[in-house]
Amino acid sequence: MGRRLTTVLAADIVGYSGLMDQDRTGTVAALKTFREDTFLPIVEDTNGSLIKSMGDGWIVEFQSPSEAAACAIAVQSALKPDHIKLRIGVHTGEVVTDGDDIFGDGINVAARLEALAKPGQVLFSDTSHNSLDRNDAGLFDGGEQTELKNITRHVGIWCWPKGTKANLAIKADVRPGIAVLPFDNMSGDPEQEFFADGITEDIITELSRFRWLMVVARNSSFAYKGKSTDIRDVGRDLGVRYVLEGSVRRSGQRVRITGQLIDTENGSHLWADRFDGVLDDIFDLQDQVTEDVVTAIEPSVRHAETNRARAKPTKDLQAYELYLRALSHFHLLTDQDNIEAIRLTKLALDRDPEYASAAGLLAWLHIQRLVQGLEPVDQGPKSAVAAAEQVLRSDRADGIAKAYAAHSISMLAQDLSRARTAFKEALSENPNAATVHMLAAANLYLLNRPDKALEHAVRSVELSPGDPLRHAAFMGQGAALFHLGRYEEAAQACREALSVRATFLMSHLMLIASLAELDDIDAAKTAAVKLNEIAPNAASITETTRLPLFSIPTCADRWRSGWKKAGLQV
Repeated sequence: MGRRLTTVLAADIVGYSGLMDQDRTGTVAALKTFREDTFLPIVEDTNGSLIKSMGDGWIVEFQSPSEAAACAIAVQSALKPDHIKLRIGVHTGEVVTDGDDIFGDGINVAARLEALAKPGQVLFSDTSHNSLDRNDAGLFDGGEQTELKNITRHVGIWCWPKGTKANLAIKADVRPGIAVLPFDNMSGDPEQEFFADGITEDIITELSRFRWLMVVARNSSFAYKGKSTDIRDVGRDLGVRYVLEGSVRRSGQRVRITGQLIDTENGSHLWADRFDGVLDDIFDLQDQVTEDVVTAIEPSVRHAETNRARAKPTKDLQAYELYLRALSHFHLLTDQDNIEAIRLTKLALDRDPEYASAAGLLAWLHIQRLVQGLEPVDQGPKSAVAAAEQVLRSDRADGIAKAYAAHSISMLAQDLSRARTAFKEALSENPNAATVHMLAAANLYLLNRPDKALEHAVRSVELSPGDPLRHAAFMGQGAALFHLGRYEEAAQACREALSVRATFLMSHLMLIASLAELDDIDAAKTAAVKLNEIAPNAASITETTRLPLFSIPTCADRWRSGWKKAGLQV
């Protein structure tokens, strides 16, 4: 055996097991074509030596980091959007040689970086990046220090393409992490899909009450709905150790819930069970699933600690079904679905006027219309505040409902201190709820506490890295960073928000002002042109800027100054 300093590239195909499950013949053919026509020729052209081939991954050695960078970028650039996708990690370090094989931290760090990379991304360690010449180093952004599993030192991470960030959710929390995948609807009736989704969401909410357990938010988990996925990929993508999956079968009043808990590191099943009951027992069945999952993860948790922290949200099961149907429309984010969700929520409240979860959702639905520039329905903001007040008076409200209500009175009634108190209660009840952190960030920003607002906005993304609503969390980061005068970071946060939802007006407005404050007037004007293409009606833009987020005294003049520099008439 010998030792040498070398640069190692680790590459892995994203979702390989799922691709094989969906189309084994097509996947094998695509993999062979990619390997023979793209990957190996590029490795050869950049003077790389293939050390290991593992079917869905490769280890390649290079004499220099520049050659490894050239190979990694060329491979990722050659892949088409609808092609197979790769993650790549590169590290320069010492390896131990044994014949044609190599071992040691040189490979281990590269493999850890590959696991943190997003599809289509290349992650470089600090040692590799620091060895690049100036031109090559200019291709990468980053330098953030992080811990890697079983690596004793902190490693700085550099990212390609520029403007992207590593998926550091896996290291963001030392507590055990769990993702609850959408439970399958086994009822044979597509109309019952909302019921299975609602059961899943309620279990996520209950699990998020445990402070020692990091729970991925609903919207990130639901990105896997209807997909055949490798549990190890889910764990790696979402940064969790455990995945809960299951099914719901409903026949009339009879309900069966099945569940299985899987360790994502080795694929082993830690627990599996089924629960039978009638619809009247649905909340008790959810409690049983939650308690068994928590006990399987942390045996030392006492039975008393797994008891439900609140009363049943409603005793009217038809109201509960209407609420679940409303939730299924709420998450689709369209004008028509929003109106339907409002209708269903109001019907739920007609059946149970004290249903706090439904009232909280109704308040947020009206806010949703406001921030998306949609025409108000009913009495608009007035209806939102009335629903919010109902929640805050209730002794049956959970943390999510309180957060919706607090956001409404913060944004619309401007009762910031009362909203802050409600947010504290919501975070105490649901410390791992990404939505609560996201909305709390807006309240703290309005309270002139941008540093704390930034913490909550960042935490929201950590808890739900694949959330289709995470544009709002990135926007919260952008607002706080702008407030702090960190305009370059604010502009990047706004770009992240727009990469999730390109039509959100507030993100465009924040980006324009941030670029203008950086004196990059050309870029600010280009961003203003894009905004005008989306919202050519100047009046609607002016109306958007009247939102409280743009009106606090410490920032209002800077927002408007930036917009004027870019040529916006606001």
